[in-house]
Amino acid sequence: MLDRAVIDALFPADLPEPEHWEQRYPARDLPEGALVTRLGPSPTGFVHVGGIYVATIDQDVARRSGGRYLVRVEDTDQSREVEGALEQFERGFRYFRLAADEDSRRGGDYGPYRQSEREHIYLTYVRDLLRQGKAYLDFATKEELAAITQRQQATKLPTGYYGSWAIWRDADPADVQAKLDAGAPYIVRFRAPDDTGARARFTDAIRGPLEAEANRNDVVILKSSDQSPRLPTYHFAHAVDDHLMRVNLVIRGDEWISSVPVHQQLFDALGFEPITYAHIAPLMKQEGGSKRKLSKRKDPEASVDFFIEAGYPADAVLYYLRGLANGRLAEMPLEQALTEPINLDECGVAGPLVDLVKLDDIAADHIATLSGAQILEAVREWAERFDPELLRVLDEEPDLALRALAVEREGAENPRKDLKKWSEFRAVYGFFFPQLHAAVTGPDDERIAALGVDPAVVQAVARDFAADYRQLDDGQEWFDQIRAVAAKHGFARNAKEFKKNPDGFPGSIREASQIIRIALTGSTRSPDLHAITQALGEDEVLGRIAALTK
Repeated sequence: MLDRAVIDALFPADLPEPEHWEQRYPARDLPEGALVTRLGPSPTGFVHVGGIYVATIDQDVARRSGGRYLVRVEDTDQSREVEGALEQFERGFRYFRLAADEDSRRGGDYGPYRQSEREHIYLTYVRDLLRQGKAYLDFATKEELAAITQRQQATKLPTGYYGSWAIWRDADPADVQAKLDAGAPYIVRFRAPDDTGARARFTDAIRGPLEAEANRNDVVILKSSDQSPRLPTYHFAHAVDDHLMRVNLVIRGDEWISSVPVHQQLFDALGFEPITYAHIAPLMKQEGGSKRKLSKRKDPEASVDFFIEAGYPADAVLYYLRGLANGRLAEMPLEQALTEPINLDECGVAGPLVDLVKLDDIAADHIATLSGAQILEAVREWAERFDPELLRVLDEEPDLALRALAVEREGAENPRKDLKKWSEFRAVYGFFFPQLHAAVTGPDDERIAALGVDPAVVQAVARDFAADYRQLDDGQEWFDQIRAVAAKHGFARNAKEFKKNPDGFPGSIREASQIIRIALTGSTRSPDLHAITQALGEDEVLGRIAALTK
């Protein structure tokens, strides 16, 4: 074991002792049973929707228990950091109302909340383990490590850096000093306990009692000495941070179950009280006859920005995610489900499927319950970032927007459910706005031609309909105007009559109605025509009908 003086010389002279940090970050003054949870996003790419899923659970269980929910950015792997990742974190958490009680933006008594800013804290505890002989300096080169792995594989032994394979584990202090004197770069490894036959046991808050083989590897806890800042690996940083931030429940993906044995050893070596883990099953996707994890690389919906850019209402997504966590919540009305607790013991151990068709249905149902004013405000907020032209139109025509949104919604027993996300507003409601009508619907020629009505008859129907048009409040009386112009130009009274003698009529009342519908909406499918004319107003109706006469 190295002399203390040699060890201390490797670290800043003003580095505090562990007691300093224990006093700096005392036990939290919280009610008995309060849970302190944390989310540890890494800025190495976009935020996976699974992060929002876990954050939803983190926030819920912490706040309901009278505890705290914090976000700690785990940015020790700075070589892989992606520009803009932190901004995306904040954007996603803000959109889904998952802002932490403590984080790098809001601060808190247990910061800093970025691991790259906690270097001195980690160095204190690394030095302490070196002093106790629970860690050691390792100078093994990449070539040496590769050769060790090759020999292990050739003899069918478990690969890793452990026991006699750990060539610097019990090195002569003189050899270590010689390397230091030569300026050789080194890492610091944790000295795993010698009892490799032991079993690691713990109780998972979701899965119950679990058992695994104890860790045998001397894991790296501090990265190479030729890097600055001197940052730890995830394993070591999380142990120190969760202890000092007084986290007592870690909710994370089940891929970390295999790391629990080494985490237990680190907590024990550092003298920390162990914490409770809850390992969440990952979000899955159906692919053919099998399931796989929702992938950042393959699936656009894996990104949180996918939902924000599409304009899914936050409440609909949160309701869906909460239902994936606890099935009973999916059976409740949305407003109730958003206020009911998420229970860890109800989380499944099989990964739930992310189904965008189901989410679309949920979003459509939710939007159908909102008032026109609520929808307009939400669409405006979305368009402010993603569709400036639409924002300008909505600000120019707020009354028209509200009238459009009232069609087959206000007072309707079964309100329209054709809007699932804010990005669809232009396609669904754009035809109401003169500024967007042409761009949204395109030329009417092809749709009119598809009706099979002679173009001269189409023009005559439009001309006569406009000539005698009245903007009537009663829907039946209004539609009688179509009946009258259809009869004038020889259209069959119904489809059955037309089918019996297709050569005797230019079409049926259906085709006559579709001529007017296409003129007003640019589509053969639309909400109630009379309601549309009420929203558009007489001048706009006549202007659109007149366009067919040219």
